[in-house]
Parts: sequence; structure tokens; C-alpha cells
Amino acid sequence: MTETLIWTVAALILVGVYLSWTAGRLDRLHTRIDAARAALDAQLLRRASVTQELATSGVLDPAASIVLYEAAHAARQAEEDQREVAESELSQALRAVFGETEQVDVVRAAPGGEEAAGELAAAVRRVPMARRFHNDAVRAARALRRHRKVRWFRLAGHAPFPMAFEMDDEPPAALADRPA
Repeated sequence: MTETLIWTVAALILVGVYLSWTAGRLDRLHTRIDAARAALDAQLLRRASVTQELATSGVLDPAASIVLYEAAHAARQAEEDQREVAESELSQALRAVFGETEQVDVVRAAPGGEEAAGELAAAVRRVPMARRFHNDAVRAARALRRHRKVRWFRLAGHAPFPMAFEMDDEPPAALADRPA
């Protein structure tokens, strides 16, 4: 009787340690998602800011300036539920304006244009990487949260189900190929 009780207590302790380890892993994944989302938000804000600066610099033709400024402004001011759409529209505007290398060459030829084009190219290249890191963390947390043990024992607590950030982040060909 005593031996059975000891084995039962030992098994319960092992299950408790395993569940605690799983809850800690899930907590670390949620922390990683928060950090990756903050990095993604910073890169999106940087891209929109650089685009607005370039649009107001007077280097581009008026039509391109208006298109870029409005898309960047909309991306910066978008509510959370409309953010993916606004960021996708900014990506489309950047591809429309900088789809050809001639426009990038015009920017580079202007005074201070070399730095502006380099900064925009760097910002445009970093957004897909930041989004990929965020979505990878979301994918890992979702996979762990789908396990029965996590659902049965409510190891996720009250944390919301993680959502991926889906947007069109393909950089313009003329900017993606240039070194920063």
C-alpha cells in the first residue's frame, strides 16, 4: 500500500513538473511573440517614416510624392484591425513608384538622395525579415497551444490566441537589389 502511494506521488510530481515545463515554454513563446511584434512594429514605422520623408523631400515628381505620402500616412495612422491592409497598400505604392531603376536613380542623383535611397532600401528589406520572425514565433505558439495537454490543463491561461501578421511585403525590385 505504501509503495503504491509513493509511486503515485512520484508520478504526480513528474506530471506536474512536465506541465510546469510546458507552461513555461508557452510563456517564453508568448514573450518571443511580443518581442517580435515590437520589432515588426518598429520596422513598419521606420519604413513609413522614411517613405514620408522621401515623399516630402521634393526629389520625386508630384504624383509619386502624393501616392507615397498618402500610403505612408495611412500606414502610420491605421487602427490595429486595418494595419495589415494599410501596410500592404504602402508596399504596393512603393512598388508602383520604385518599380523601375530610373526612379531610384533620380532619387540617388538628388542632393542627399544617396542616403535616402539607401535608408529606404534597408527599411524595405528589413520588414519581410521582421514579419517572418514574428510569424515563426506565432506558428510555434499555435502548434504548442493545439496540444491536448495545453487545452485540458489550460496552460495558456488567459493569453489571447496568437495571430500572424499577414501583409504584402514584397520589396520593389529596384530597391531590393541595391546594397544599403
